[in-house]
Amino acid sequence: MHIDEILTERRPVFSFEFFPPKTEDGHANLRATLDTLRHDKPDFVSVTYGALGSTRDRTIDIVKWLKQDLGIEAMAHFTCVGATTDELRETLAEIEAAGVDNVLALRGDPPEGESDWTQTDGGLRYSTELIELLREHFGFAVGAAAFPEVHPQAESPEADIRFLRAKQDAGASFLITQLFYDNEFYFDFVARAREAGVTVPIIPGIMPVTSVRNIKRITELCKSDIPDAFEQELEARAEDSDAVHDLGIAYATLQCMDLLARGAPGIHFYTLNRSPATRAILAALRAAQPWARAPQPV
Repeated sequence: MHIDEILTERRPVFSFEFFPPKTEDGHANLRATLDTLRHDKPDFVSVTYGALGSTRDRTIDIVKWLKQDLGIEAMAHFTCVGATTDELRETLAEIEAAGVDNVLALRGDPPEGESDWTQTDGGLRYSTELIELLREHFGFAVGAAAFPEVHPQAESPEADIRFLRAKQDAGASFLITQLFYDNEFYFDFVARAREAGVTVPIIPGIMPVTSVRNIKRITELCKSDIPDAFEQELEARAEDSDAVHDLGIAYATLQCMDLLARGAPGIHFYTLNRSPATRAILAALRAAQPWARAPQPV
């Protein structure tokens, strides 16, 4: 089923994101995690795609397994990196033949250790070009990325919103945001996007903090801000991993409650291939049902 149709039929929508592991042990752990999380009945699950297509085959294998064996709606991340247009079309045809209905279209990041993004000879340069290719040649529902705190390479917040509108115009029918820890970034971003004519659903992406070291590295990479008060509480518990884990779950639960109570269409959880934090937050949300208080969708 297409994710844009799911978003029309159901509110809120809950989804999980995973990355293909590099080892057999990691792969076994991911399968165990997914087998556990499927009992929470996610509306869809997405699987990331490594730089230069480094995890392409594993991504395809996992989305096939999700769709065909577990019966979970799956979305494959897909990038322009490291492949010609013909190679992109060949891989997309393989994904479509597996019965996968959804693709998240991304430009992709440079390989680790490289700062500059380089277009592949015979390939695509922008995510909008990939979205157009998907719209013209395939039957996928196409999602795209959004950046509440502005894409690190955008010329300005205004230019970032214009490019977001271009993604919609190219054929993206829903958007998923980068992680953030201050909900006002999300609501301000959505308001500016709506003023610019972006009408598709914008799903907030949430990553529960489970490690101070890991979240500092991740937020530095994606240029996301940690509010001062939250950072101070994390630092005060930095030597106690259980306390950090508990605080991270509590903070993410409050974030999600606020987002849903103010009209967000759902939550996309960045799981880091783990289930306990996500399951605890999702259970609390379903018990409290904050969306019942939402005045109207944003």
